[in-house]
Parts: sequence; C-alpha cells; structure tokens
Amino acid sequence: MTLRVVIADDEDLIRTGLRIIIDAEPDLTVVGEAADGAAVLPLVRRERPDVVLMDVRMPALDGIQATERLLALDAPPKVLVVTTFENDDHVYDALRAGASGFLLKRTRPDDLIKAVKLVAAGESLLFPAAIRALAGRRPPGPGRVAGIDRLTGREGDVLRLMTKGLSNNEIAAELVVSQETVKTHVGNVLAKLGARDRTQAVIAAYESGFVSPR
Repeated sequence: MTLRVVIADDEDLIRTGLRIIIDAEPDLTVVGEAADGAAVLPLVRRERPDVVLMDVRMPALDGIQATERLLALDAPPKVLVVTTFENDDHVYDALRAGASGFLLKRTRPDDLIKAVKLVAAGESLLFPAAIRALAGRRPPGPGRVAGIDRLTGREGDVLRLMTKGLSNNEIAAELVVSQETVKTHVGNVLAKLGARDRTQAVIAAYESGFVSPR
C-alpha cells in the first residue's frame, strides 16, 4: 500500500526537499503541499492523506492550531511535526494537540522515511527520550488524567513500557506474553485514556504524574 503524504511548511525550499525525498520511495507519495496552516484543512479534506508533515511555525495559522482542526475531522490523518529545534515548547504543544510525533528539519533522509512509516503504523513511539525531555520542561499537571485510575495493573505496566518507546513485540518480550495480548492491552489503554494513539497516551501518563519525565 502506498502511503499518501501532505507537506505543510511556509518555506518553499523545505517543501521541495521533503517532496523529493518522499517521492523517491516506491511506497510513499506526496499528494499535496500547503504554505500555511489555513490551507491544510481543505487540502486534507480533498486528498485524504495518511500522514501530514506539519511545520510548527507558520503565518496566519500555526501548526498547533492546524493540528487541532485536522483532528476534529471524522477520519483524521496522522500528524508528524517538523521543527528546527527539538526543545521548542511549540513542539510539545503540538503533541498535546494531537500530533503523533515530531522530527527535526535536519533529519537524514532515511530517518525521515522511517519516521513517516512509523507514525503511519502507530505501533511504536517516535523519539521517546525527546518527548520525555519536553514533558520534563513543563510544570506538573493540574491533576490525574481521566481514565488513569481505571487502568488495570497490567495495562499500567504496558503504558510504562510505551513511554520508553517499546514496540508491541518488545513489550510482549518484556512481559512474557503474546503480541496479541499486548495489542489488546494497548487498545484498552488508549480507550480508557481517550487517546487516539500512543503519543497521546504517553503525554497523558506524564501530565497525570502516572510516570515521571524526570
């Protein structure tokens, strides 16, 4: 299956470079570009991509607001934030808004391709250490996140391993259970936390104090 990608960035050079890298892959294709966040929503509605590469800083409508609008769609794409600085607080805000991960504009082409495919698959966490560091820069959250207290002991174990970036296979090996069992636990964790993917579940784990980022 070919993954459909939309690129949203206000710099022509960045969009061109990303398109060249992505279109060189046989199982990826760029189906549209946007130079501003305001243009992303109609483009996504028309092209229905699997992944949107979203610049976090754009004029008129930034990547955070654009991400929020995308995730209000009935069948939203995965959003992968593209940024210049990994310690940018706007990145964490975009993750909180629903982005599934982020990568740096200086990322090597091979790593860019891996990131797009990883986010599309949704079975692992992109750059878990960097997300932990971003969470650690924030003050403690206001309280428990809804659903945290409803996790079973084993679901809590799975969530803790998710924050470390372990894939389903790695979690299964760590807990000595089947991969199907892990998939069930992950699904239960996402449902109870109201999280659309692993990144949102991990953000909830940090913000509730269930797992400390420090």
